[in-house]
Amino acid sequence: MVTQVILPRILQIGEGASQQLPQVLASLGCSRPLIITDKMMVKLGYTQTIQDCLAASGLSADVFDDTVPEPTVSSIQAGVAKVRDGDYDSIIALGGGSPIDSAKAISILGKFGGVMRDYKFPRIVNELGLPIIAIPTTAGTGSEVTKVTIITDESNDEKMLCVGVGFMPLAALVDFNLTLSLPKRTTADTGIDALTHAMEAYVSQKASLYTDGQAIAAMRLIGPNLRRAFHDGTDKHARERVMLGSTLAGIAFSNASVALVHGMSRPIGAAFHVPHGLSNAMLLPAVTEFSIPAAAERYADCARAMGVASEQDSTDVANSKLMAELYALNDELEVPTPELFGIDRDEFFRLLPTMAEQALQSGSPGNNPRVPSADEIIELYKKLW
Repeated sequence: MVTQVILPRILQIGEGASQQLPQVLASLGCSRPLIITDKMMVKLGYTQTIQDCLAASGLSADVFDDTVPEPTVSSIQAGVAKVRDGDYDSIIALGGGSPIDSAKAISILGKFGGVMRDYKFPRIVNELGLPIIAIPTTAGTGSEVTKVTIITDESNDEKMLCVGVGFMPLAALVDFNLTLSLPKRTTADTGIDALTHAMEAYVSQKASLYTDGQAIAAMRLIGPNLRRAFHDGTDKHARERVMLGSTLAGIAFSNASVALVHGMSRPIGAAFHVPHGLSNAMLLPAVTEFSIPAAAERYADCARAMGVASEQDSTDVANSKLMAELYALNDELEVPTPELFGIDRDEFFRLLPTMAEQALQSGSPGNNPRVPSADEIIELYKKLW
């Protein structure tokens, strides 16, 4: 089997990597960037820091800061208009997964027009929009190294999966210093998101030797360090390792695809506005338990990589320890149930058939070791209560 690997042309990782932005822009032949971010990045001063860094090299950048969590078709329209009306030669995507995903969509729509649904999977988007330099400020989504963006169509609450080399940033600057001020809730949600990426890439039916290496390395970094980063956000050792783990997990799932957790997570987020990482966390234990019989050895490898099982443990023992760890991790990181999050039970149960159908349509459940029916997906959703 031949594995196609798509990566950013430039990937710079480590403390202070974000400050090398001017040199990276110069190497790409870009000098008129637009910063796409959110208002929190502006409030925290991160956007000004980037502008100051550019100014020191004689560059300036306009800012579009109207991206929103879980970007929608309407939320990106002003950004698309700004790109169409401006004379920009590149985009700096600054923030978590939502600003970076927004920037990917704006890059394509701003250059080629149309509407987001035109670019929805199963179409593969190979057109190259404005070059994107991604600077992630969370350790979780891996969006800086993926050929994927997720945009919600609010007309039917569908999270549209859009895939192709056209969505891959040209450069990614991965600087863990930018995660030191993350609140505990964001640290938890994005960290479990990254762990889910690594696990799903490893058990995916599209996994390869290449993606296996990235996924295992990611789990080794995230497993022992996520709790530390959650309890002490200033722990640079833990922050650096979770950040690198997130990027490696992003590389793994971008090239091996995600599976059932993500397929079921997107409809919850679209219908009830649950942050993506949090809905993944809600689902990970139940979906893992459902899937283990079809890939017991692979899940046991996950347990060993995360440090919760030893090489001497049998497959069954390792998987028992894995399940205990996933439930314990959710407890310690204070992951709420749908009910505690505030979701109306009657509305949740009413939408189960629709959410199951949307999950299947995304294609992700088809990558799962155990491919579920719509009825099985509904039963898994019910287990969250």
